[in-house]
Amino acid sequence: MKKLVLFSLFLAAVVIILGAYTRLTDAGLGCPDWPGCYGNLTVPSGDENVEAANTAYPDRPVEAHKAWNEMIHRYFAGALGLCILAIAILAVKQRRKGTPVKLPLLLLGLVIFQAALGMWTVTLSLLPVVVMGHLLGGFTVLACLFLLYLRLGKHHLFGISELGSNPSAEPSSHKSNKMATLAFVGIAILVGQIALGGWTSANYAALACTDMPICEEGWQQRLDFSGAYSVPEAENYEFGAHDYGERATMHIVHRFGALITFVYLTVLAFSWLRSSALSSAVKKGCVLMVAVLCAQVALGLSNVLFSLPLFIAVSHNAVAAILLLTMIWLTWSVTHPTSSLSYSHGAHHG
Repeated sequence: MKKLVLFSLFLAAVVIILGAYTRLTDAGLGCPDWPGCYGNLTVPSGDENVEAANTAYPDRPVEAHKAWNEMIHRYFAGALGLCILAIAILAVKQRRKGTPVKLPLLLLGLVIFQAALGMWTVTLSLLPVVVMGHLLGGFTVLACLFLLYLRLGKHHLFGISELGSNPSAEPSSHKSNKMATLAFVGIAILVGQIALGGWTSANYAALACTDMPICEEGWQQRLDFSGAYSVPEAENYEFGAHDYGERATMHIVHRFGALITFVYLTVLAFSWLRSSALSSAVKKGCVLMVAVLCAQVALGLSNVLFSLPLFIAVSHNAVAAILLLTMIWLTWSVTHPTSSLSYSHGAHHG
C-alpha cells in the first residue's frame, strides 16, 4: 500500500504540472465536452471525424494540439483517481492492522469532487472560481497523499532514518506547541498565496503588470479590490472577463502576498536553524525550504521579466507544490517528533 501511495503521490504531482501546462497553453477548452473529447474517448482524427466534430461544435472547432493537451491531463487524472480508489479499498481491508482509513476515504471524496470541478471547468467555460478551486483541489490531493505516506511510517528523508529517534529527547510541550503553531501559520500563508496565484492565473492577469517592483506608473489609481475578487457575468471566461485595473489589482496583491510568504517562511526557517532542540534532519529541511522559496521567487520574477515563458510558468506551479510538501514535512516533524526524528538527541527534556 505504501508503494501505491508513493506512486500516487508522484502521479498527483504530474497531474498538477499537466494541469498548469493545459491552462497556460489555453487548452482548458481544448475539448468542449466532458469526460470525452467531441464525443470520443480520444481526440478526433481523420477528415471525416474532424468534420463531424466541427459540425457538432461549430463554435469550438477542433484544434488537435489543444485537445491533446486537455485529454492527456484527463488520462493522468483518471489514472490518479483509480489509484486513490485502490488505496481506499486497501485501507478498508487492512483497517484491523492499524492502517489509516479516514484519510484514504477523505482522499477518495476529494478526487471525486476534483472530477466534478474538472467537468464544471469545461461546462461553465473556465469560470475563474471553479478553475481556482480545481487548482487548490489538486494541491489538496497532493498534500493528503503526502500526509498518508508519512502516516504509513518507516520513511527516510534527507538520508536519515526515523528508527534512530530518541523519544526522551523531546523538548517541552510548550516549545513544541509554539513550533507547531508557527508551522501551521506558515502553511496557511503559503496556501493563501497559492490561492492568490490560482486566481491571478485563472483570470489571465499574470502579465497585467510588467514593471518592477510593483506595477506601471499610476498603479495606485487603478486598484479595484471589489472588482478584482468578484466574478463578472460572461458567456465565456477564456482569456478573462475583468478589465485591466481589476487584473492589475490581482497581480499586485499576488506580489505582496509573495513578499509576506517569503519573509515569514524565511524568518521561520532561520529561527529553527538556530534552535539547539532540532535535529540535523529538520535543519536540512529548513535549508531546503529556503532554497525552494528563493527558486520560487526567481521564477515569479522571470515570469514578469520574460513575459510568461511556458517552461518557467509551469515550473512556478511545480515549485509551489515542492514548497508545500516541504512545509508539510517540517510541520509533521515538529508535531510528531518521535516518528520523524525531529529533535536532536542533545535536546533538553521538558
